[in-house]
Amino acid sequence: MDGTLIILFAAVIVIGALLFALITFGKRGGSLDIERYRVRWLAIEQSLEKGNEASYHLAIMNADKLVDNALRETGYKGQTMGDRLKSARGKLAHRNDLWSAHKLRNKIAHEQDVKVGYDQARRALAGFKVTLKDLGAI
Repeated sequence: MDGTLIILFAAVIVIGALLFALITFGKRGGSLDIERYRVRWLAIEQSLEKGNEASYHLAIMNADKLVDNALRETGYKGQTMGDRLKSARGKLAHRNDLWSAHKLRNKIAHEQDVKVGYDQARRALAGFKVTLKDLGAI
């Protein structure tokens, strides 16, 4: 009976260690510093000044960078944010909103004289924000 009890105890310890390893290492990518993301996100939202188109551009660019960092830190692979978005197919509930916001960011970054309205900037920021929520960053 003592031998059976020792084997049962050893089995419980091994199963417990396996469960611990699965929970600890089974998460996708690393953990995010939620407070750091929250502070940075609030600063981006507060930087948007109605009537100041330059602030729209800057807020969109910064939001895009923040989301890209969160995608990388949560383990999405790819050379570019577009690649990381492709690898997130089926995993982000609002991926199309993020694609739209990212395409607007690309227009701002690569085209001259891009006009962005306040409502358009707010929609883009909403797409970035919902993605940060989906990723558990804010």
